[in-house]
Amino acid sequence: MSLSTHVLDTANGAPAAGVSVVAERAHDDGWVLVGRGTTDADGRVPELADRLVAGTHRLTFEVGRWFAEADTPTFWSDVVIAFVVADPDEHHHVPLLLSPFGYSTYRGS
Repeated sequence: MSLSTHVLDTANGAPAAGVSVVAERAHDDGWVLVGRGTTDADGRVPELADRLVAGTHRLTFEVGRWFAEADTPTFWSDVVIAFVVADPDEHHHVPLLLSPFGYSTYRGS
């Protein structure tokens, strides 16, 4: 099934619009691009990849540029979240809760 994400700016209590996100899957000795997107006004990328396979995947959120455009000092250049797809027939939603000096994530629905 598909892969989606959203980014919430927890420091400001708002969606993080304009964050570039890259989706990849592990393959042999490297990573293969499976999707790319930019968060919308609601902080979402509703469909990063339309077909997943079982195995390790990762999302790279290019937050350094986003913080720089907002003139906000941050510790992060990128946030990388690696996760395992056990059942590719399930939808996978991987949110990012972001602030300039911390972040968290979880498996969403």
